[in-house]
Amino acid sequence: MRNLRKTSLWLGLIGSVSLLPLPALAEDSRSPAAEPSFHDVAAPRDIAMPEPEPAAPVTITAGDLKPSDSLDIPLPDAPAVTLTASDWFRIAMESRLADEAALRELRLSRSERDSLSAFYAQAERPLAWARDGAWTPAAHAVIGQIRAADEDGLDPADYPLPDPGLRRDAAPAQWAEADLKLSAAVIRYARDARGGRIDLARLSPLITPKLELPEAGEVLARVSAAKDAGAALAAYNPQHPGYQALKARLARLRENHPSQPSVRVPKGRTLRVGMQDPRVPLIRARFNLGENKDRRNVYDERVASAVAAFQKEKGLPTNGALTPQTVAALSGPPVARMQAELIANMERWRWLPSDLGSRHIMVNVPEYRLRFFEDGDVIHQTRVIVGKEKSQTPIFSDEMKYLVVNPSWTIPPSIMKKEILPAMAADPYYAERKGYKVIRRGNSITVRQPPGERNALGYVKFMFPNQHAVYLHDTPNRKLFSAAKRAFSHGCVRVDQPFELAEQIFGKDGKWTEKRLRGLIGKGERYVHLNTPLPVHLTYFTVAVDEGGEVKRFDDIYGVDRKVQAALGLDS
Repeated sequence: MRNLRKTSLWLGLIGSVSLLPLPALAEDSRSPAAEPSFHDVAAPRDIAMPEPEPAAPVTITAGDLKPSDSLDIPLPDAPAVTLTASDWFRIAMESRLADEAALRELRLSRSERDSLSAFYAQAERPLAWARDGAWTPAAHAVIGQIRAADEDGLDPADYPLPDPGLRRDAAPAQWAEADLKLSAAVIRYARDARGGRIDLARLSPLITPKLELPEAGEVLARVSAAKDAGAALAAYNPQHPGYQALKARLARLRENHPSQPSVRVPKGRTLRVGMQDPRVPLIRARFNLGENKDRRNVYDERVASAVAAFQKEKGLPTNGALTPQTVAALSGPPVARMQAELIANMERWRWLPSDLGSRHIMVNVPEYRLRFFEDGDVIHQTRVIVGKEKSQTPIFSDEMKYLVVNPSWTIPPSIMKKEILPAMAADPYYAERKGYKVIRRGNSITVRQPPGERNALGYVKFMFPNQHAVYLHDTPNRKLFSAAKRAFSHGCVRVDQPFELAEQIFGKDGKWTEKRLRGLIGKGERYVHLNTPLPVHLTYFTVAVDEGGEVKRFDDIYGVDRKVQAALGLDS
């Protein structure tokens, strides 16, 4: 078969252009194998095979004996490839994004890293923050905003920045690394500005707001393309007036007390203008008033004015007298502690939706207060009773959908276990005396309190279905609203003057007025649905600025403030 191939090659060469030097052909012709012939094929006897025509003579000249020139087969021209600076930057960026170890150094979550890679893969330019070997105005703007993160209670150290002086002729790999570093800082800042600094589940199972954490790719696209990139990044912080008031207070505190002396004023009698006391020099030192050598221990008008200004700042009675309350406030907390309180309360504003709703209800648990807002104004407010320390009111937001007039009350399992079952075991007539209806189904017991004036929910409850099964409601025990501290409930929020609130919810021009709602009392359970769901926010603020601009402080009744400060590293 091999010889047959050789023959075919010979036949193709004879009478055509010689592709090989003749000596090579002659050498190959000396092969010991016999050349194939048609005579080798046995033909049938009854078929006459035509004789082949004699081959034409081959003449070999001297020129044929010379080596032939090498074969020159023309190839198509290859297109010229020129890599631009943009190409080199894109290659460097793709290489950096393919480096898993390098991406982990950015301290982003897996989903954030995936979004980061997708953003650069789809981007028109290889770098988001640099052009022609220099940082863009957008880059300088976000760097400035991140450096000022402490103005919003954030820590600039949490957002490492690239070298703003990176040389124009730096290698593309250096620019790719710097660009990614700035993108990671922007992503982390936006995430933390929307409440991503703390794992809320570790604080308490009763703190369950739905955080609006932004998607990393959307953050980069929005901020890098904004006319004012710094403002676009800053906008991820809460824009609510309550947050902005605390932010302004933090700036004022830092401005007015850069190095406030630490002075502890001992307890003693109440001081008024004209009285003498050895504590007066300490008070003067506290307010940087200087020493009065002639009347060193006299509580004079200048001291009283400084004390009055301090009382106003702290929300105390502004009378200028050195009362025990004023002494306690003067002796602490120090400036660092006050900053920590402000920052912890600013952090809890991040737990709220960016849009609270044009009409919404906000309950501040430590303040024992409910406010109804419409277009930014308080149109109704009232006292509330919140959960005890052992049965805390949860912190979250949801939407009110309906009211129930003349509600019955099915006692929750937690209250059954802790209170009702032990009481029934001790007193067989306990349920009857309370007006409860006991329902037995096999081995289970359900206790229900029918509608009426003795019902624990009063005459109306406001329903915003949620995982905690809490709601706003009336109460038959109205005298508890006169107490200064009102943490008495099992977790629900009891509302003073609930029918006034109901009328505000439906609107004064609506058909469900307070009078009409009260007319349903005693007529069985009635469900009244809202035309539009109403946002309800159960919040926890221990420091707030009221409508008059005054700072108010409230007791940390559940220890949430302390836990938030610890989580943010502010408790040292």
